[in-house]
Amino acid sequence: MHKPVVAIVDDDPDVLASLVELLESAGFTACSFTSGEALLSSGLKGVDVLITDIGMPGADGFELRDLARRENPQLPVFLITGRHEIADQDRARGIGGFLRKPFDGHALLAAVRDALGERKG
Repeated sequence: MHKPVVAIVDDDPDVLASLVELLESAGFTACSFTSGEALLSSGLKGVDVLITDIGMPGADGFELRDLARRENPQLPVFLITGRHEIADQDRARGIGGFLRKPFDGHALLAAVRDALGERKG
């Protein structure tokens, strides 16, 4: 059986490590990247879900979401941020998933499972 692949992009190594551990403990394959550019150079082929921080040097989470959706319009993308003011901006509306740090791990896992179910259903 195929284990869904979740790509995680965050410039904070502690956040990356905790998300990888959380997702792998729930049965997902997790691939971590410290920048949007690193993910894009690796490619999105085989990625089932993308979780990306918004505030990063280089391509931010919004840009990465837009680039990923151009390549794969059906790709579920979850944006995460510790900057609470971003949640009120127009750019954050209409997103499949938006989570403020710190977020509940169980809520993230449920959202990822729901997104995969909707896409495959």
